[in-house]
Amino acid sequence: MCCRFLVVGSVLSMMIAVASLSVIPVGAQTSAAATTAKRLTVPRTADGKPDLQGIWDYRTLTPMERPSDLAGKEVLTDEEAAAFEKRTLVASDADRRDADPSREGLVNGAPATADVARAYNQFWMDRGSKVVGTKRTSLIIDPPDGRIPPLTAEGKKRTAALAAARERPAVGPEDRSVGERCIMGFNAGPPMTPGGYNNNFLLLQVPGYVVILNEMVHSTRIIPMDQRPHGDIRQWAGDSRGHWEGDTLVVDTTNFYAQTSLNGSSPNLHVVERFRRVDADTLLYEFTVDDPTTWVKPWTAQVPMVRNPEPMYEYACHEGNYGMTNLLSGARAIEKASAEAAKKGSR
Repeated sequence: MCCRFLVVGSVLSMMIAVASLSVIPVGAQTSAAATTAKRLTVPRTADGKPDLQGIWDYRTLTPMERPSDLAGKEVLTDEEAAAFEKRTLVASDADRRDADPSREGLVNGAPATADVARAYNQFWMDRGSKVVGTKRTSLIIDPPDGRIPPLTAEGKKRTAALAAARERPAVGPEDRSVGERCIMGFNAGPPMTPGGYNNNFLLLQVPGYVVILNEMVHSTRIIPMDQRPHGDIRQWAGDSRGHWEGDTLVVDTTNFYAQTSLNGSSPNLHVVERFRRVDADTLLYEFTVDDPTTWVKPWTAQVPMVRNPEPMYEYACHEGNYGMTNLLSGARAIEKASAEAAKKGSR
């Protein structure tokens, strides 16, 4: 995939300008205690809604699921969190010079080339250096064991078929994931899930709409806030509708098209996201996924996101990307070589 290289364009600049006109500046803190804790009265836009705008960073070392060696332990102590961070970062640093384990060994039955095997080692990753501020042992908060519920029979069949397609030479681009095809970012959602890199998104509020622009594949959701019903057209990022529950922004998304960016899910996926300002620099993000054709019950994860003061740059995943052309050409070359070898072997 190509590297990020362009600043978000003029359309986005215009949206920011419109949004900035509707925001009431945040006042000074009223007490030393509030300043120390970074707590503040929730800033509001001109229409009285909580101001959640800004660039938010959701990098974290906290895994989505609770590791087996931490079974039964919901929260780390300060000392345990520091040790976990150090251990994880030391392991990542050692991996920087090594091949990505998922790409080592055989590729479609043949030895992996050095270029492919080392295309995405730890040097290119940007997962962050800290666990989430709550020091939870998993991002999943429900079920209580911090694990994704078991797959249904249909979910097992679908994920097995997807895995088989990834292992064989690709018949066509449909055999590859939507992330690899630059259709959806692997962490862009909905729901947004921390990944290897590009863990930032821009949230804008304009009259009647909320806008979510993800760094990954620069996908944008323009979310109506006027209580209109969901549409009937299925979309890659689903059909999102927003509303307020007190000071919490709630985004309800249905009508997904084919695969989604959430591994294993189906077009029947239903996602409910919640965004709440915790303090000046923290946005609490929570999502619940319900897909009865994939998992036996819904599950919920929570990610405290941190304000990013830096600008966000475009991640140009598809533009000038020769990856898919080369991948399919390589698949045909493998098939040709296998056919020629079989022909020689039959003589």
